[in-house]
Amino acid sequence: MKREAGTVTDTSHSGGGDTVQPTMSRNIELPGFYFDAEKKRYFRLLPGHNNCNPLTKEGLQKKEEERKRAALLAEDDGPKKKAPRTGLNSALLLQKRHLGLLPPSSYSRLIHEVKVSGMQRHKLEVQSSNSTCPNTDNFHLIVADSACERVFTVNDVSHGGCKYGIMNFHGCRKGSLSVEMCDNLYFTNRKIVFGGHFSDTRLYQPGMLCSFKISTAWSCAWCLNPQADKTFSTGLSRRVIVTDAVTGRRATYLAGSDVLAQQFALRAPVLFNGCRSGEIFSIDLRQRDRGRSHGWKTSRFYQESAITSVQLLQDENYLLAADMLGNIKLWDIRVKRSVKQYEGHHNEYAYLPIHVNEPEGLLLAVGQDCYTRLWSLHDSRLLRTIPSPHPAGKDSIPNVVFSSQLGGSRGLPGLLMAVRHDLYYYSYNKDYQDGLTLEGQC
Repeated sequence: MKREAGTVTDTSHSGGGDTVQPTMSRNIELPGFYFDAEKKRYFRLLPGHNNCNPLTKEGLQKKEEERKRAALLAEDDGPKKKAPRTGLNSALLLQKRHLGLLPPSSYSRLIHEVKVSGMQRHKLEVQSSNSTCPNTDNFHLIVADSACERVFTVNDVSHGGCKYGIMNFHGCRKGSLSVEMCDNLYFTNRKIVFGGHFSDTRLYQPGMLCSFKISTAWSCAWCLNPQADKTFSTGLSRRVIVTDAVTGRRATYLAGSDVLAQQFALRAPVLFNGCRSGEIFSIDLRQRDRGRSHGWKTSRFYQESAITSVQLLQDENYLLAADMLGNIKLWDIRVKRSVKQYEGHHNEYAYLPIHVNEPEGLLLAVGQDCYTRLWSLHDSRLLRTIPSPHPAGKDSIPNVVFSSQLGGSRGLPGLLMAVRHDLYYYSYNKDYQDGLTLEGQC
């Protein structure tokens, strides 16, 4: 018998020391062993670099995570979902609204919370307008236009590099969603960066409108303020370049770190930047000083790790920022102070965006663990955690788009999720019926 750290174990039947049988219910972590909960035994671990050994700490951890994902996926596919708030349901909310106990804005926000908690997963067939074959190229990125009428896509191709495309969505009479991909024949071997929603809703035929060669770019953003609506910015290593898309004229601002995330304000030509150092700073394009003193930074504050995404709210006194420690914080820019934190996001080193849907009162983010999480923007409550339909991996992190009007003003509410070469639709409607793919040209 051997006693260690207060736990008694019996090694008399360990088969040459390869296994250890615990005799008490509380199991401790033994150096060089792992505990199998199903077999209720300890097994010896060999060094992780031994390729012939199936029992490594990393491999066992991945196996456990996959078991947990499969269990959560089966639970998520069930008809009953856990309510985001105790006692909250559509009938109760409607009753309170009729009695005048809920203002319209609160009713809208809470009804969306109920609906997203009950969304059901459906697989969509993506038909290309240039081919009769289904899509087989892995999705690298999906981003909706400002009206969610179309979704811009970047797909990895088998011979290397990426191709661009646009997906059109249409709601059918039975309430189902159909999708058709309009492929663009433009390919690139360069790294893809994207700073936010593409906002030209007149873009029916995809094509190259303009091209600027800017090397080693980490991020980009387009300005929609009327004072600089032909201007876009690029975040690079230790500097920001602001370019006039018509004249090609550029202005350079020096930064102390790589600029990984950017967004322009709408009410003023002010650019917000998030850096690898954790610094968040703003640039007012109306100021002329671009010297080395950093005096042109109109606002400046810090998070604990590299910033992966910045998003301004409609009240542009508030900004959401996510970093590589998994922190998502809401900042009051006026006082340079964090006023809310959204818990549960997982990130260690990946370049991951966050998605704000302010009319619905929702915040979404996909973690490095491949789980999609939805929070209440209002009080930071975690509403739902959605497991990926595919096993987790660096090349299997989902891309998502959420809207209450997918496909435009007559569109359907729900969540789009692209994982590898598959596209899924999480529907508000529990009676959703799969639609057929469209035929014809874009």
